[in-house]
Amino acid sequence: MPRLLALGLTGLLLTVAALLGATHPAQAVSAPVDVYPVASIYPASTDYTLTVNGTSVPVTKYTGYDIAQFALGTGTATMAVTKVNKTNIGSYSISPEKLNIAGSVSGPTLTFTVQNNGYLIVKVDGRPNLVIAADPAETNRPASSGTGIFNVQSAPYSALPNTGAYTTTGFQAALNDAAAWGSANGRQGTVYVPAGVYTLGNLYLRSNLAFYLAPGAVLRYTGERDHYVVNGHKDSQSRDLTWFISTRYSSTNISVYGRGIIDGNGQAALAPGNLGVNLLVPVYTSGFSVDGITFRESSSWAVFPLRSSEMTFRNIKIFNRFDMGENDGIDVTESTDVTVTHAIGIGLDDPFSTKTWDDATDIDDTVPGDARPLGNVTFDDLVSWTYCYGVKVGQGVDQPQDHVTFEHVVVYDAAVGIGVHHKYGTASATDIRFDDIDIERLSYTNDGNRTWLAMMTGTSGVGPVTGVTVSNVKVRNAGTTAARINGQPGAPITGVTLSNIVMPGSPTAATTLNQMNLTNVSDNGPVTVTP
Repeated sequence: MPRLLALGLTGLLLTVAALLGATHPAQAVSAPVDVYPVASIYPASTDYTLTVNGTSVPVTKYTGYDIAQFALGTGTATMAVTKVNKTNIGSYSISPEKLNIAGSVSGPTLTFTVQNNGYLIVKVDGRPNLVIAADPAETNRPASSGTGIFNVQSAPYSALPNTGAYTTTGFQAALNDAAAWGSANGRQGTVYVPAGVYTLGNLYLRSNLAFYLAPGAVLRYTGERDHYVVNGHKDSQSRDLTWFISTRYSSTNISVYGRGIIDGNGQAALAPGNLGVNLLVPVYTSGFSVDGITFRESSSWAVFPLRSSEMTFRNIKIFNRFDMGENDGIDVTESTDVTVTHAIGIGLDDPFSTKTWDDATDIDDTVPGDARPLGNVTFDDLVSWTYCYGVKVGQGVDQPQDHVTFEHVVVYDAAVGIGVHHKYGTASATDIRFDDIDIERLSYTNDGNRTWLAMMTGTSGVGPVTGVTVSNVKVRNAGTTAARINGQPGAPITGVTLSNIVMPGSPTAATTLNQMNLTNVSDNGPVTVTP
């Protein structure tokens, strides 16, 4: 690549200035702001308003936190968060803390500048947390009509939003026609979903399909159990499960993208129908990608990739509630060659984890075929906020799990920052890596654990854990219980390496297990500690 092209825009400007003999650096460029339409079903915040580079961005109220979503182009962004009640701000925090974002306060307004897009959590006084999800600018938005474009609002589909009407038939017809066109033409046909709230039953994605959700588009669970098929059962909650959107078996080359929302309407799902809703289930598929979508209020695992391969999930936001259990974010299950990149996951249960099950396990027992091992799964550039584990392998390890990586992670709050929990199954978990993890808070307790690190094998089937590397961890809060490594007789946890673990109050890395508060240790091999 030519050197000037490799420099990028900022480097190119500086280089040209130097060649011209300039003595002053290039001025910072303000990023353009793309404001997303907000559906009327999402009420405005009663605590905050927000401007970004002088543009007003809607803030919505949600159970447990408020949310602002928009896109940023290239450049800096000055954000001004103002309390609605106009009282003076006394204290605040801006996460991720590792970004060292400095704010200034003037009366009821907190102002700060960021250098690029990203996912932030702002806390002001005793008000709810404000989640600011600044996506990268859309560069791949399709046309709303034309050859190979199937707009759900156009005839013959005529799916009308914001009416509460049940519009599944038109949607599914558009998806089928786009997939057929794509297969006939050797590329993807595109379904275009304009802004609006669409009340839908189950949707099925076929090969050679691009499913585009425009900013402001919301696909929502109806609240009527009779509109949905049963795809599984959750014994622990005594409820059936449905896959809101799923792939057809043996499918390939499917994309789900845009800046729209897939909404599980969780409270409506659980009462009175008591139906757990998995929002997106790529099952027996390959060449599957998701980019930019928001997943909201699932009443079971939100994104559930199952027995699939070659999948990517990028720029995804998972906004679940803290008053609904077993609402994991994305659980990569029995799949291979999967990457989850640049994501924020919030909810009561684990936002980011890997799992493998048995053929007869409750959630899998209606799925044909055999359970599969999991391998080569990478989670990269995450923000996690949960009452459980920030990032985790397990609990299910009924099939082997190998080569799982979590890197560049901020755990905003959790019960356990980093976890390997081999609770179920007898298979092995091997070659697991956690690198560049920043643990900001540990405010909760899960199964008696409130600690930065927990590695455990359970008694519901015992299997080994081998080769775990935990490196470059900043522990800002160590919790209240000891960190732990607990294997079982006949199934030890071995090959653990801890490198550059910086504990609260220390300017340097810990050199002993005691300094790491890692004192609950049993049935394990030697633990290697390196600076």
